[in-house]
Amino acid sequence: MADLSGFPRDMKVEESIISKTLKSGLVAEVRLVKMPRQYEAALFLDGKYKAGPPVPRQLENATGDVTHWMGVRPSVGFTSEEAEAILGEVRMQNMLHHCWFQDKWGPDYD
Repeated sequence: MADLSGFPRDMKVEESIISKTLKSGLVAEVRLVKMPRQYEAALFLDGKYKAGPPVPRQLENATGDVTHWMGVRPSVGFTSEEAEAILGEVRMQNMLHHCWFQDKWGPDYD
């Protein structure tokens, strides 16, 4: 995990859920992470953490196969299958470890 950087101190980075090469040539990887109270998904671009929602968010205007997004500046698009794989892994880990998942990311919670 020495190749990953920029993530918060209270975040424990665990296994990779999805990895793909973007059109820009960057490698986007979504990893399962343990925060103090719950499991979440975290986006890494070429090994650098990108802040954003703890699970994929649905696009208001989906284009082509891309239906969900993660990350802020830049954001990365995901297909519904990729988003479901990410959401499923986060749900399963929270259920297995008896964590109650809360998504408090975004302007409504700042």
